[in-house]
Amino acid sequence: MHPVLPRSGGAAFAWMVLAIAAVAPAADWPTFRGADRTAIAPDTDLLESWPDQGPPVVWEARGAGRGYASLAIAGDRLFTLGDGLSTAADKDEYLSCFDRATGRQLWRTKTGEPWSDGQESWQSSRSTPTVDGDLVYVITPFGRLVACQTEDGGDVFRVDLTQQFGGKKGDSWGYSESVLVDGDRLVCTPGGEQGAMVALDKRTGQPLWTCAVPGIIGAGHSSVVIAEVKGRRIYVQSTASGPIGVDAVTGSLLWSYPVEQTTAIIPTPIVRDDLVFFTAGYKRGGALLRQVPVPGGGVTIEEVYPLNPELANKHGGVVLVGNHLYGCADAQPILVCADLRTGEIAWKGRGSGRNSATVMAADGHVYVRYADGTVALVKADSSAYQEVSTFKVPGSGDRPSWAHMVILDGLLYLREGDSILCYDLRVKAP
Repeated sequence: MHPVLPRSGGAAFAWMVLAIAAVAPAADWPTFRGADRTAIAPDTDLLESWPDQGPPVVWEARGAGRGYASLAIAGDRLFTLGDGLSTAADKDEYLSCFDRATGRQLWRTKTGEPWSDGQESWQSSRSTPTVDGDLVYVITPFGRLVACQTEDGGDVFRVDLTQQFGGKKGDSWGYSESVLVDGDRLVCTPGGEQGAMVALDKRTGQPLWTCAVPGIIGAGHSSVVIAEVKGRRIYVQSTASGPIGVDAVTGSLLWSYPVEQTTAIIPTPIVRDDLVFFTAGYKRGGALLRQVPVPGGGVTIEEVYPLNPELANKHGGVVLVGNHLYGCADAQPILVCADLRTGEIAWKGRGSGRNSATVMAADGHVYVRYADGTVALVKADSSAYQEVSTFKVPGSGDRPSWAHMVILDGLLYLREGDSILCYDLRVKAP
């Protein structure tokens, strides 16, 4: 663990502190896509449009490193994973902690060597940390689960998911999952036949149960989502073989929905009540499933509608606002709005950015971040595509802008390689 000493700030530092002090943290965004994994922020009274240069910048920090991990925010701190940090003397990978009010790096803990397989733009860290009380967890691309103290980054435990559980990926791009903490359980997806999904004691890393899935291709890039069906808690996950449902208490496999093998399965599923929306890119498509209890205590699935290629999403994910899904069309810069219940396309709109896009929603809008660094504000309106404003993230363009956005307490946080930028979305009083 490497503590980081304060940097001098002067008047600019004082202004940043005052800008944040007016907003006491009212909530956390402790893991990938938020606490409920919907990628929907509860914020209201946000800007309805932006200047050409974007919303006001509150602060910009350096030291996140090379990587595509998003940000986990809890209390007065935020966390991410990256390698080759500008604040470190080597090219290794670090879990880093930053002050939420100023962006100052507080500590960094080395998690291992950098991920350097494949072409350069595919390399580097990609797992978003998960914060739970005084602990923060992250999975390296090599499948090593690391637990650290949030206060100073001190090591608590490490678990090699490939060695201990026979974990494997269904593709060659390394692990991306953001672990789930549910009560005393830490849940993640090694992807092995005998340990496809596992639950560990969140304080010690000791196994509580393992879920076997014979014939599984391996782990995907998705993160586990919780469903409740007739009082039964189910962990829903998208693997490289397709989505599965696992009993939260026993770890028994309840259902699976096999999908023909494809290059990679990346998006996190959408859960609403007993429904599961699954999507994958590379022309696979999206399908809606219903979880149904059966006699004897089991749960099966019914196909509400099968895989529809028009609902394919490569890796940016989708959001469900009301009864409509929003996400980019496979890897294209085209936003799609579709009815969750029927899969019917409401509209398609060509955005101002290029290539694939990540999405999140807040205050009646969908926030779209394209791989070329363009961020767009789009009305969450199923009647028509309405792009309101766009801006280009400073420093973008060298590598894809794949890190997912975070909106918390009226502030927009963007990871752009080694930089983290904080924008003010709040409407100012007249």
